[in-house]
Amino acid sequence: MIDVTIGDAVALVASGALLLDVRELNEWEAGHVPGAVFIPMNSVPSRTDELPSDRPIVVMCRVGGRSAVVAETLLALGLDAVNMAGGIQAWAAEQRPVVTDAGTPGTVI
Repeated sequence: MIDVTIGDAVALVASGALLLDVRELNEWEAGHVPGAVFIPMNSVPSRTDELPSDRPIVVMCRVGGRSAVVAETLLALGLDAVNMAGGIQAWAAEQRPVVTDAGTPGTVI
């Protein structure tokens, strides 16, 4: 499994990768990365048909543990997946945007 930095994740997404947030609903609702797709970790195995097979997937969670497990699972299924090391906590620590579904500033819980 490959861990990528926040900067690498941003570059991958800018070049077409999907940013997949695998946190729980309450975490997502509090705040998430704009443009991310939300599929909770426990739902990923039954929802892989919603994930692209033709471009990379950058998986993120709160600190990088859950997303590492999901990235490994996706790799085992033949998808191109990497783990965003540090998760949304590292993202927010770099003063990058975190928003709610309404587009207002969000928080990381």
